[in-house]
Amino acid sequence: MSIGKVIEISASSPKSFEDAIRRGIARATETVKDIRGAWIKEQQVRVEDGKIVEFRVDMKVTFIVHDED
Repeated sequence: MSIGKVIEISASSPKSFEDAIRRGIARATETVKDIRGAWIKEQQVRVEDGKIVEFRVDMKVTFIVHDED
């Protein structure tokens, strides 16, 4: 039986939502092992002078804390 855990993280990028997701997952893997998936909860943009300057995502990341065969 596997036991999983879910954490919520936020990430941002000046390029795109996809890049923000990739950055968030990459950063999470620096401290969390065995990440199995992510659910994108919310997306926002930051606008300055009528232009999008930052893409932000809030996501729930799932990882395994105990895996028993």
